Amino acid sequence: MVPLPQARDVAPRLATGAFILNTGLTKLRADRATAEGVHAMARTAYPFLERIPAERFTRLLACTEVAVGSALLVPFVPTRLAGLALTGFAGGLVGLYLRVPGMREPGSLRPTPDGVPMAKDTWMLGIGLGLMSASGRARRAARRGRCAARRRHHHRCRCQCHCH
Repeated sequence: MVPLPQARDVAPRLATGAFILNTGLTKLRADRATAEGVHAMARTAYPFLERIPAERFTRLLACTEVAVGSALLVPFVPTRLAGLALTGFAGGLVGLYLRVPGMREPGSLRPTPDGVPMAKDTWMLGIGLGLMSASGRARRAARRGRCAARRRHHHRCRCQCHCH
């Protein structure tokens, strides 16, 4: 049985998931000119994408956004897995921000006015990294709680966590 997300993870999952899902659904309806613009920017950062036709690339990107957004929104996808998907996706977007000329001030990470919309992807990367660590924190805390209970009742920890 997959545990539901902890309360602290719900808000970042909902906000980020809804944003990404909406972006993906919008791109699914992109016209040719929009697809070419999206593809041109991606090609600038990642030249290997030149081999993929613009409309196909935009459709693949849209499907990826729908999948990542949905993974964040549905509660039965483990938080750590949803965080991994978000981290990978946002990492590619941060790479875009870092590689596309004119997005940052020269010699700086600070965004130009044109780069501000793309700089927000760093927040998604941070949220993804936080979600990836959430599951491990919960397990360690639960294990510490069990050990403390055993110490209180048995004066000796009998688990395998080496907490004593």
